[in-house]
Amino acid sequence: MPEARFKNRVSRIAIDKLVAHPDNPNRMSKVNFAKLVRNIERTGRYEPLVVRPCPDKPGYFQIINGYHRYQAFAQLGYKTADAIVWDIDDQQADILLTTLNRLGGCDILEKKLALLNRLTERMRASELAKLLPQTAKQIERLTNLKFETRIPKVQARNWQPMVFFVTQMQQETI
Repeated sequence: MPEARFKNRVSRIAIDKLVAHPDNPNRMSKVNFAKLVRNIERTGRYEPLVVRPCPDKPGYFQIINGYHRYQAFAQLGYKTADAIVWDIDDQQADILLTTLNRLGGCDILEKKLALLNRLTERMRASELAKLLPQTAKQIERLTNLKFETRIPKVQARNWQPMVFFVTQMQQETI
């Protein structure tokens, strides 16, 4: 059980007390990692890590969600990181490692374009591309999109989920 001062609230934990979970399956491209580092460096803001007391190293915390943020902090010379400590067992940690980086939504195109248009009023696409997941060319394409605002409804009841495995180069193309 973690100390009461850490449990289920944002706490500041020393970087040298954080350890990677050995089975974390999430990987980030070098390009996206560089963007993450630039965002943290530029803003100083980030989502807190999710950690648990390290089962085999008393006084240390194992990273369940936020390993790339942790790496960015180390690269930037941070001494501490904000984290939420969860008191979870190995099975719960495995479930979270399997899901946390895979659960997500998708963009509503109209809202995404509105955000990009607002951003490009203040910053060039080439500068935004250093911070956002999209390339400058993708940002330019998106901000130049013309689409009908009334999107037809589609019957989703017959949809089946599909999983594709692609290389990093294919992912960047997609």
